[in-house]
Amino acid sequence: MRLTLSAMALITMVALGACSGGSDDEGAPAAARAAAAPVVIGGTDLLQPLRVLGTEPFWAVDIADARVILTRPGVADVAAAASSPVVTGTTAVYSGTTDGGQTLVLTLIATECSDGMSDRVYPLTARVELGEETLNGCGNTQQALSQAPAP
Repeated sequence: MRLTLSAMALITMVALGACSGGSDDEGAPAAARAAAAPVVIGGTDLLQPLRVLGTEPFWAVDIADARVILTRPGVADVAAAASSPVVTGTTAVYSGTTDGGQTLVLTLIATECSDGMSDRVYPLTARVELGEETLNGCGNTQQALSQAPAP
């Protein structure tokens, strides 16, 4: 059987029209659907504002709105634009360049972590690399930390 070009075009249009049914979300590009989906390791949604912290020396990193801000007592804050986390298995890595031009890499691993000074257990183990300096600590979402009992 021979089909003319216009008959083939009509069949293609009908077939494509039949595939477009379903929810509005199904028609969205894959990237848009993926952007709305949570990125989770260790039960922690990495797309939520996060806080990681360490002791000896004391430090904290806040991750929100594509920014990573490292704070330490007596030291000027360090800020960097953060990449979206690159997740491989149970590890997520954020990387960026600070306003001063240093490389900052934050690695989160889905393993329970204790800060060593309280009874609090965190779902993430954290490592911050800033130039030659490495800081080790623990992390969770800012919301979970604000709702947890004080240590």
